[in-house]
Amino acid sequence: MSLIAITGTPGTGKTSVSAELRGRGYTVIDINEHLRKHNLLGEKDVPRDTYNVDMEALNESLEEYRSIPGNVFLDSHLAHECDCSRIIVLRCKPSILAERLRARAYSEAKVRENVQAEVLDVILCEATDSDIPVNEIDCTEGTPSDAVDFIERILNGETEICLPGSVDWSGELEEWF
Repeated sequence: MSLIAITGTPGTGKTSVSAELRGRGYTVIDINEHLRKHNLLGEKDVPRDTYNVDMEALNESLEEYRSIPGNVFLDSHLAHECDCSRIIVLRCKPSILAERLRARAYSEAKVRENVQAEVLDVILCEATDSDIPVNEIDCTEGTPSDAVDFIERILNGETEICLPGSVDWSGELEEWF
């Protein structure tokens, strides 16, 4: 059994891709729900409107899923920080990402923070700093089904597709900084 991280900046498509994975019969763990269920949320970071998480405690709590046969997917913008065997980073064009976040009623400050993180490849860089194999999938235009097709291809041995660096938003730096 393998734990596979489905990660990315908020708004890149993790929830939609995870729903498609569930629809295809895979086990998907919503890490945010898991954190609440296991009382693992730390203090609230009020200025950033987020909670601190003890990653060691989170990883220990995920042990219960290691006995499940097959692949188990971890859905969260934190999933790449979990002990897993592969990381799939979902990406989205910054202008589209901003639209998605505004539709969720994110504040403009939170929209800008997340779009800047996407432009700068923050989650991709954090993921590639690990010793875990990483792939990235652009979810700007395709459907969640398309993304899951890529994920299944990767897990079935086509590990050279969707390699880190295949998505580049650097042309949008001036717009967001």
